[in-house]
Amino acid sequence: MQHNLAVSSRIARALAIAGLIVLVAATAGCAAGTAPKVIRIGVDLPLSGADGRAGTPVLNGVQFYVHQHPTIDGFTVEVAARDDAVAGIDDPAQGARNIEQLVRDSLVAGVIGPFDDIVARAAIPVANLAHLALISPTVSSRCLTKEPFLPAALSPHHVETSCKAAGLLTPAQLRPAGINNFFRLATTDELQGPAGADYAYKVLQLRRMAVLSDHESYGQALASGFRVRYTRLGGSVVDYIDFDPTGSTNLKAFMRHAKGDGAQAIYYGGVTANHGCVLRAQMASVFTPGEAVPFIGGDGIAEDPNCVRHAGQNAIGIYATVPAVVPETIPAAQPIINAFRAEYGSVSDYGAYTMAAYDSAGVLYAAIDRAIKAVGGRLPARDSVITELAATTAFSGATGTLGFDAAGDTSMRVISVFESRSSDPAVPWIWVKAIDYSAALPY
Repeated sequence: MQHNLAVSSRIARALAIAGLIVLVAATAGCAAGTAPKVIRIGVDLPLSGADGRAGTPVLNGVQFYVHQHPTIDGFTVEVAARDDAVAGIDDPAQGARNIEQLVRDSLVAGVIGPFDDIVARAAIPVANLAHLALISPTVSSRCLTKEPFLPAALSPHHVETSCKAAGLLTPAQLRPAGINNFFRLATTDELQGPAGADYAYKVLQLRRMAVLSDHESYGQALASGFRVRYTRLGGSVVDYIDFDPTGSTNLKAFMRHAKGDGAQAIYYGGVTANHGCVLRAQMASVFTPGEAVPFIGGDGIAEDPNCVRHAGQNAIGIYATVPAVVPETIPAAQPIINAFRAEYGSVSDYGAYTMAAYDSAGVLYAAIDRAIKAVGGRLPARDSVITELAATTAFSGATGTLGFDAAGDTSMRVISVFESRSSDPAVPWIWVKAIDYSAALPY
């Protein structure tokens, strides 16, 4: 999930907070010889205001799992939830403070969250120094776990882009203790461009395309990955422009040139806030409106009501990738989804990442269970929970069967494709395809 990058001062403050934490040995245990009756799962998510509308259904997924599984090996499980939203918006400094509080609670064996990339950059160092596991159901920025930001194999110039060059802290900088404590269920962003190319070439049967990017590292990386994969498949990128969204965003002249070169569609690497879907509206005066000439992008525009508003009557025929599984498309997930909806009465209680949060809780439970058994039924050390998470290879959950690689990334590398089929912002986008790179990367 792509958002604005945290400024370095916020990261510095988060690291300073981490440095002040007084750790009580990584065991997170209690007095010798006494077995605690309670074990806690921490949660750090936006739970209030505008961002809370997305974060609360994630918390619901965790709580639903705990309700179904109230104990682990005789320990009663409690959820310790913290809100990292300030004035309704994800706040990195608040996220870091939340993790500091959870670190100080010796019964917290692991944390589910954060929801947002910028909060993850502040939270990971704090939890890392405390050897406390974080499992995010949602974040997809590659540099949280791996170098480089963009592999050379996805660059038209065959040159990799490092995390530093992209303006991001490196995975090593986020892990001052030198261990990995961060795991996630969403796959990483560099797969979105190739997935868009696969869908354009193989499903939509498009052979000639123009490409735009919004002059930011996220959008440029998506556009690069699309161009490389699309041309390898046999398609032709007839025109490309990296426009500055702070200047003129009237690109009709570019579009006319692209149409003259035979472009059948446009790929956009970028976010709604950088006028991406305004460009879709502009296409109506140059190309045939609607599905006849698609507009394809990533999760920077996916399922975004503002994107639909900006595109206006030309919102139909927008396709966008999301680096996550759609549980509603998995038959084995349906009984769990139905049980959740029977327990939670409101439609807004369930969201796109509710089942990913449910599986995050399940993965953490399984690791805690193995760690408890390894120490003869006592409350396990936090390090041992991390070790067990890292050893996860075939956890069967609502979203599928997954494991973690050495960096903590999921082995279930699935990109979902959605389509906007209405000019009404209130109408949900339609899932149209899952592109699975679990067996092999597209580069």
